[in-house]
Amino acid sequence: MHRARTGAVVGAASLLALAVLPADPQRPTPAAAPAASPIRWGPCPGQPVPDGMRCGSLAVPLDHADPAKGTIDLALASIPASGPRAQRLGSLVLNFGGPGAPGVEGLAADAKAFADLGKRYDLVSFDPRGVGRSAPVTCGGSTAPDPGAARGDAAAQLAALRAVVERCERASGRVLPYIGTVHVSRDMDLIRRALGEAKLNYLGFSYGTRLGAVYAAQYPHRVGRMVLDGVDTLVETLTEQALVSAEGQQQALENFLTWCTRRAEGCVYGTNARAAKERADSLVAYLDVHPLVDADGAAFTGRHAAAAIAAALYSRTSWPALADALSRVEHHDDPTGLLRLATPAEDLPSDLDAEHGVPDPVPADNAEAAMTAVNCADDPDRGSDKAAPAVVERRIAGLRDRFRQASRIFGPRQLGTVLACYGRPAGTDFLRRIDHPGAPPILLIGTRGDPATPYRWTEETAQRLGSAVVLDYKGDGHTAYTASTCVRAYANAFLVDGDLAAGTRSCPGVE
Repeated sequence: MHRARTGAVVGAASLLALAVLPADPQRPTPAAAPAASPIRWGPCPGQPVPDGMRCGSLAVPLDHADPAKGTIDLALASIPASGPRAQRLGSLVLNFGGPGAPGVEGLAADAKAFADLGKRYDLVSFDPRGVGRSAPVTCGGSTAPDPGAARGDAAAQLAALRAVVERCERASGRVLPYIGTVHVSRDMDLIRRALGEAKLNYLGFSYGTRLGAVYAAQYPHRVGRMVLDGVDTLVETLTEQALVSAEGQQQALENFLTWCTRRAEGCVYGTNARAAKERADSLVAYLDVHPLVDADGAAFTGRHAAAAIAAALYSRTSWPALADALSRVEHHDDPTGLLRLATPAEDLPSDLDAEHGVPDPVPADNAEAAMTAVNCADDPDRGSDKAAPAVVERRIAGLRDRFRQASRIFGPRQLGTVLACYGRPAGTDFLRRIDHPGAPPILLIGTRGDPATPYRWTEETAQRLGSAVVLDYKGDGHTAYTASTCVRAYANAFLVDGDLAAGTRSCPGVE
């Protein structure tokens, strides 16, 4: 359900197909909090929303270290608690992942999944700065380098990336230097104050766990009941994250193929899981050389197939559809099923306004532009953009085998992360320095078969926070709250009643 982006930037088939977004290094020390602004509530424009949901905006400083630079408006949404007034617990802020995913749409789409929490809490979400309706960043409609230049030699390719940097700077305007999780965390504390809450009660998924951990480090004494599901890393570089993501996707694929070869309906790849893995690898490689043609006449390549497979691995409920889609490709050269699975968030309208005659204020490339901007702002490591092209090329070549060993399907496509932040200043090292900030107990939920945020990141982040209780979900898919009644019971017991036993607890993968 939560197909949220994680810390690793998703690589494209070409290592130069990623946008590179510039930003100044961030100052991690919070400045004195400005006077709280009120949230301006009203109806939600254009899009269908759950009953009672209202939308609003909150003015926050563009630069928290220098409020004189002006403000930007954050978009928010809230669904009032449905239970008796005497039993209400205040506001619960949710982040559904990203970076680059708008929270207002997430709440509108997923409200039913949190109905039990919604009896006691006002459910609140927001579009982080640079995302959705909150001063959205853009690269002028496309985050890709010029195709002609990108096919040239290494020098031409790097020059094409620098040109993307300049385009993003021109198109995004003043907000781009102030993108990143440290800034969003400060915004979130102003949201807490504007909601009238003494402490922040929070439920974050995927990237939302990074945001929650940064908030706990910046404002440990303002943390209320906090649950982080699908836990992100705080310490690994984007290149390391990409390699781990390729490994996680490969393990998830092998889990799927084991299930497929044992299903009663049969599997297009037979009954041997090892042979099924080889055949899946061969399919993607074949499509890279001999693409199919979809119903619109467009080429469907191995890159598209890999994206579809990766998307389906985010939720075990998508496995039957993935098995059927692979069968259609193998038996009928029909990519329709995979195309249905492959629609990433950035290819969808940012909201439903266009369907209701309201112009869409969100640039088409916002999700990808914001994802790269935030990930780069959060990562201090860089390959120098002054290095000779031959040096950069050798670095890429030296990593190619490692990524391919991690996964023949996903590794080469994750390799693009190596140059994701090429040409821009280093980001903050605040995340790397989080070390036992003194927050109250926080519940961290990790999934053993997670293709995006491996379980070991849950353990590592728990160690960094120093006050975390780990819930080990022995299942598959990315995030567990909506997938497991056991996980949901643990999380709700903590958020509603404050029940949180120390030590690691576990939930079975099949219920």
